[in-house]
Amino acid sequence: MPLLDGLRVVFSKIHGYGVITTRPFKAGDIVVYGDGVLYQADAEFDDTYALILPGEDSGKGDPLFWDLADQTRWFNHSCEPNTDVRSKWDHEADTMRAWWVALRDIPVGEEITYDYAFTAEVAEACACGAPTCRGLIVDDDPENLAKLPEHLRPLLRMPSRAAS
Repeated sequence: MPLLDGLRVVFSKIHGYGVITTRPFKAGDIVVYGDGVLYQADAEFDDTYALILPGEDSGKGDPLFWDLADQTRWFNHSCEPNTDVRSKWDHEADTMRAWWVALRDIPVGEEITYDYAFTAEVAEACACGAPTCRGLIVDDDPENLAKLPEHLRPLLRMPSRAAS
């Protein structure tokens, strides 16, 4: 696995491993392009580190799973993330491209995070430590939250979109 410029894998205060910056990033900078293996929804594979991406432009079905195969697999979730993951189907290469963009200035030594926004069916307890932590790793869309399993509801803190 090649090293990614400006990033280093470390033990995380959030969960397991994490990735910190070794150089600063400015808001709007592309932090990194990820690498992975593409799977269709009906494939059997370990999806622990997979991004679920829209596949409508691919002709391969929707959704697609992109199993991260570089240090991006260690990016942890945060309810107040410092990056956003973006994706686009690359017709020429017949694969998905994904990259992380800094949402704000990120200083040296800060852990890279993004909002996993899980569907309610696979939501899990959150340990991000952000002041506005939702208590769960879950998409805070009210329609999604309505599907939240009963045993997880007590962990949910008032999410911003659902509160408005």
